[in-house]
Amino acid sequence: MEKNTFDLMKTKDISSVTVSASVLSDIIGVGDRRIRQLADEGILVRAAKGRYNLNSSVKNYILTLRIAADNGEDPDSVLNLDEVKAQHEKVKMHITQLKLALMQGEVHKSSDVEHVMNDMLSSFRARLLNVPAKLAPLLTMRDSPDWIREVITKEIIEVLGQLKEYNPKDFYSEDYLGTDSEEADYQ
Repeated sequence: MEKNTFDLMKTKDISSVTVSASVLSDIIGVGDRRIRQLADEGILVRAAKGRYNLNSSVKNYILTLRIAADNGEDPDSVLNLDEVKAQHEKVKMHITQLKLALMQGEVHKSSDVEHVMNDMLSSFRARLLNVPAKLAPLLTMRDSPDWIREVITKEIIEVLGQLKEYNPKDFYSEDYLGTDSEEADYQ
């Protein structure tokens, strides 16, 4: 029995081999409809109407299955490129919205808040710890409890007043873009 000459040929490069949808569906084990879906998602590479580049299509399909398996997904529910792109765009939009809110002073970086609050609380602590030293000489000369209470209360209220001197502009980062009227307030 003689073998066909075609059967004996060895192919070393299959990068230009194209196959029909039905052949490709037999190779990867899915139906024709799924072949069209995968091609629409950009996973399978169309060479012409109803023809697919075998090498690129099989590589892309295997890569998609690997990614799905690495992510703990069901390999039969192949990655939808459109969904991935949509999720990526959604994340980019969220990042842009956060940057805009930061620039408008609507949100603050945690590092800016930490810096301002540390400065404010350190100053408050220092002033509070200074109260006994400041009041001790005054209080030793008096023996009236009402007067002593009044002096201590007045000093504590003065120290606490420092905390209410909140300025939102202290929290603005370098990225902040104010309006012209706000910039006029600075000058």
